[in-house]
Amino acid sequence: MAHSRIALFETIVRRTDHLIARGTKTSATFTRWRLAIFLIGLVSTITLYKLDWYQSGNLALGVFLAVFITVAAYHNRVETRIHRLRQWKQLKLAHLARMALDWAAIAPRPGEAPKSHPYATDLDLFGAHSLTHLLDTTVSDHGRERLQSWLLEQPPTPSHWYARQSLVKELASHSLFRDRLALVAKLTGDQEINGRRLAAVLEHPIGLPHLDTLLVVQSLLALATIGLVLATMFGQLPGYWMFSFAAYVLIYFMTDQGEELLEHAVGLHHETERLATVLGYIERHARRRDTALASAWANLIRTASPTLHLNRAARALHAISIKAHPLVHLAVNALCPWDLWFTRRLIHIQREIQHALPRWLDCLAEIEAASALATFAYLHPNYTWPTPLVAAGERNGAPPALHAGQLGHPLLPVKTRVANDVHLNELGSIHLITGSNMSGKSTFLRTIGINLCLAQAGAPVCAHSFEWTWSRLACCIRVDDSLDAGLSFFYAEVKRLKTILDATNDITAPPVLFLIDEIFKGTNNRERLIGSRAYITELSQGNGFGLVSTHDLELAELEPAVPRLINAHFQETVSAGALEFDYRLRPGPCPTTNALRIMELEGLPISPVPNIRQNDPHG
Repeated sequence: MAHSRIALFETIVRRTDHLIARGTKTSATFTRWRLAIFLIGLVSTITLYKLDWYQSGNLALGVFLAVFITVAAYHNRVETRIHRLRQWKQLKLAHLARMALDWAAIAPRPGEAPKSHPYATDLDLFGAHSLTHLLDTTVSDHGRERLQSWLLEQPPTPSHWYARQSLVKELASHSLFRDRLALVAKLTGDQEINGRRLAAVLEHPIGLPHLDTLLVVQSLLALATIGLVLATMFGQLPGYWMFSFAAYVLIYFMTDQGEELLEHAVGLHHETERLATVLGYIERHARRRDTALASAWANLIRTASPTLHLNRAARALHAISIKAHPLVHLAVNALCPWDLWFTRRLIHIQREIQHALPRWLDCLAEIEAASALATFAYLHPNYTWPTPLVAAGERNGAPPALHAGQLGHPLLPVKTRVANDVHLNELGSIHLITGSNMSGKSTFLRTIGINLCLAQAGAPVCAHSFEWTWSRLACCIRVDDSLDAGLSFFYAEVKRLKTILDATNDITAPPVLFLIDEIFKGTNNRERLIGSRAYITELSQGNGFGLVSTHDLELAELEPAVPRLINAHFQETVSAGALEFDYRLRPGPCPTTNALRIMELEGLPISPVPNIRQNDPHG
């Protein structure tokens, strides 16, 4: 199925290229026609005027001007269509890049992992070549943040999760709707829609006392000035207009005129128009009843159309944006109380939509985030929709478990990805994973974590089957020391492990699925072994289950002492003097090690070191 998707996108790209080539050729023809019409019209009109045929010259000028405007209008339509086709092509190329994991061809999105988050850094959720880099197709800041929150705040309440997955599944089968939503947003601007700035302006109270009185007084003074100016021009009165104008100017400079808010509103009309365009597109497609999209959109259609309100707001904000041109702004306000009028208009708009706007942005964010996951599902038809092992209204209705068949890492290419089965059962169950260097232990832990993250976000997972109970995900895979905080690597690791242990002590919350890589790797062998034994034993008695990887083969001896501990391992083979890894999980402790072999292959000495003390004269 994935191959058919690729073939479909490649066909669309070829056809789009053909249409762009035809459009470009047509545009070039229009360009030549416009030049020819302009030159012929110019020569003909000048010639007729030179011959004193003024009526014919005027007629020729009018005809050529009408023809030129008509051709220019059609030319602009062709150019608009070419631009639309190019954006459509880029959308399809981005889909191909996501399927092939061609990171350079996928536009990066803003966002970074929150500090001290229990798994965001460990599972590569943010940054280049990350999960959000792959998933994020949102068009607004609210949509981007909503998608990120689904990945970061887990587990969700079951009722929210079922509603979310229902919307994602429905949108997964409507690829044209999703792509056109992205296209509509892209055609209005390259940057994401900044709903936060719009909300800030509309929620900001305008503290301008006696606005209505000021507006009436300034309007009367402006009308009086215009009337007196006209009377002076026709010689009816002397220059009395200077007195009314002076009063008008004095009041203008002595009052605030809403300067603080108007400054923030300059240029905001474009964001408002973009938001109105995107909401209008969704509104037209959410009218069908009994659909998940209509349910998500229900909060918006209880009142008047958000598109109508936002277009009104855009017109007012467009008028306010005249402040960006100081000379024009002063000239307009010299003729009439422009700022006062649109300040009053903005207050009226605030009353209309300031309470509805957060709801509109919230619904848009929900649909954007669901659309991003739906695109992920559509681009990976071989992925599986996960199934919770609980009823819709329950959270802890079943023993903790995670069962996955042929689980793979979605950020690894298909050709190099190796899938394994995973079966985790019961509170306190721990899979102790041993194995050689580079055998795949860390990747295996990340594979489980990132797929659980996708499952609880409402997305499909990279597996043939996936069933689980709601779990709090906690990882200790990638730990960095912090010079700013004065933390060594070992102390940072200890703090992370303490956080995981504390989380398992909370029996009122869902169980913790912990993924711990190379436990206590920041200290010496003896202390690491003592600490690891005590920690794993304590971990097995809490409200959690999961996996711990280690290089210490001695820890495999804990299996008889810890009732629910299971040993498993990855191993390598030596072929033609080189190490080969198959990245397959096998039962039992690892029977081999490879550190010395790697040293030998790289040319490092591995023979025993002589006793230094024998040659020490101070010994």
